[in-house]
Amino acid sequence: MTTRQPAPLSASPTSALRVLLLPGWLDSDTAHWQTRWEQRHGDQRVTQDDWLWPKRGDWMSRLEEVLLQDDRPAVLVAHSLGCQLVAAWAAHSQHTPRVAAALLVAPPDVERDDMPPQLAPWRPIVRQRLPFPSTVVVSRDDPYCAPERAAEMAAQWGCEWVSVGDRGHLNGESGLGDWPQGRALLDALLART
Repeated sequence: MTTRQPAPLSASPTSALRVLLLPGWLDSDTAHWQTRWEQRHGDQRVTQDDWLWPKRGDWMSRLEEVLLQDDRPAVLVAHSLGCQLVAAWAAHSQHTPRVAAALLVAPPDVERDDMPPQLAPWRPIVRQRLPFPSTVVVSRDDPYCAPERAAEMAAQWGCEWVSVGDRGHLNGESGLGDWPQGRALLDALLART
């Protein structure tokens, strides 16, 4: 596991790839950087049938379905529960070679006792090493995951680990806007692949 500061790149390597946005529990609202990326960059949101009571198997099936709709390689850009989705899906799918990389932002610690009951089906956390290059992005004051637990998940998944300081859950309430720092992290990840 390595920690580094993001460095913006001038050219975006995402042009030949599909960027699949994987929102977390309750979806990403209009102020969320994922929604803004969808509008600004044309990234594709993977829409789930049930955002309120998410079932891990259902979400994994939906990701697989969307991934198989197009032959182009995909990069997965996950927020919150979407990070747990990537780990669970990658541990079971035969189609992981279709994924070029994954950016995992603010993974929640779904094993904590104070998590909402809707997230109980996501226990235990899948800890298998991811078969594609990945970066975990965390905030030191994320209310849903202590930095130590995020670092532990990143290490188990075989991911690079990047801290962006005190930014909450890195969601719409964090005031990130279009979050150019996150896009630079995505570009840097793809440049490595």
